[in-house]
Amino acid sequence: MTIGAMREQRWLVLAICATSIFLVGLDTTAVNVALPAIGDDLRLATADLEWAVDAYTLVLASLMITSGALADRIGRRRVFRIGLVLFGAGSVACALAPSIGVLVAARALQGVGGSMLSPVALAIVVSVITDPRERARAIGVWAAVFGLSMAAGPVLGGALITGLGWRIVFWANLPIIAVVLVLTALFVPESRAARARRLDLPGQILLVVLLGAGVAVLIEGPRLGWTSPALLAGFAVIAAALAAFVRTESRRAEPLIDLDLFRRPPFAAAVGGAVAVFVALNVTLLLGTLYLQQVRGLRPIEAGLVTLPMAVAATVCAPLSGRLVGRIGPRLPLRVAGVCTVIGGAMLAGLGDRTGMAVLLVAYLFAGIGVGFANAPITNTAVSGLPPERSGLAGGIASTARQVGAALGVAIAGGMVAGLAPERLAGATRPGWALVAACGLAILAVAQASPSGVARTDAAQPGPVAAPAR
Repeated sequence: MTIGAMREQRWLVLAICATSIFLVGLDTTAVNVALPAIGDDLRLATADLEWAVDAYTLVLASLMITSGALADRIGRRRVFRIGLVLFGAGSVACALAPSIGVLVAARALQGVGGSMLSPVALAIVVSVITDPRERARAIGVWAAVFGLSMAAGPVLGGALITGLGWRIVFWANLPIIAVVLVLTALFVPESRAARARRLDLPGQILLVVLLGAGVAVLIEGPRLGWTSPALLAGFAVIAAALAAFVRTESRRAEPLIDLDLFRRPPFAAAVGGAVAVFVALNVTLLLGTLYLQQVRGLRPIEAGLVTLPMAVAATVCAPLSGRLVGRIGPRLPLRVAGVCTVIGGAMLAGLGDRTGMAVLLVAYLFAGIGVGFANAPITNTAVSGLPPERSGLAGGIASTARQVGAALGVAIAGGMVAGLAPERLAGATRPGWALVAACGLAILAVAQASPSGVARTDAAQPGPVAAPAR
């Protein structure tokens, strides 16, 4: 094979893996615009609809690091293909779901498959593209694709749902998965880590319990009452799981999450910033979807088009942010992200039934700029100052934090509007927009804790579980 052919194959591998991550991101947000239609069809309350979103993001967040470690051990292409099959099976089950119980279980299965795609696909890319400059370009493409998938989900979902129903969102995954499976078998080489990390099953189980209980309390609290016996039991489970997780992870030689990393202020700030960015994004998407369809009476495609400025801004700003991080460091991009997120939330803090459409469009534009500028510098801050053997795990934790933020955002936003009639919904969303603005302030705090210049590390060559694109 000639050098030119080898280079073309490397970029084909990137295209294959980027397509898979587009699916994972798309299914994180496209379902948001389908929620009113799902609720009408299956006769569901808002809390039930929250589970349809969070079952996916919770499982994705919980298993991401373990899936990366498993792929390092038994083969990345093998785990990647298993993930595609599971994601496809979950998509079929979602499309056929007759009830909320089946839909939630199917979404969880999608999350299992997605956890095998997100970190593993990037590990495949960095194992194939070894030249530092080409790798940097590849990661920039990766960032743009993932940002596009997250922000464009409502637009594409709305286009599919209008006239075809909400189930088409899941059926549409199947032909893409089939093509990626075939191309993976033909062009993606098998690879493993030279030294695979051990699987931390106790830590994994405790993480699932901790995240699941935390989100369950937020979703069910408004419906059951914050002082009900079930909620008090939930708080006890959270406290016990957190204590057991800290104790277990601090005693393991190769923990699922290295708690020592949190002693570094830049890393702790970056993880908090990752949560804040995705809380803001998912509060914006969920509250915006319910408001546009239930209060303003827009069809799914029309509601999706209102979010188009966010999709365009996130797509354009993600690679620009990556270039700025490479030239001057993460501080300025994070400041831009924080300011724009504050503006986007503040513009909607007085949202009413007749708020001008121009206000909504501009607010979404600022929200998209915030998301686009935030991702690359947050990952850079997380891994800055770390040796190469630890940067991969740090990036993986930052990616997990993003999905945790997504789950929390949906749970918090849903709790604000649960059970409300359309005429009361606009006013009930106002605390949510204040929360978005507060997340922007948190991003500004991360900027202050981030390195003031370009980090002098090998972090640009992430380990197998790093995910700078998220």
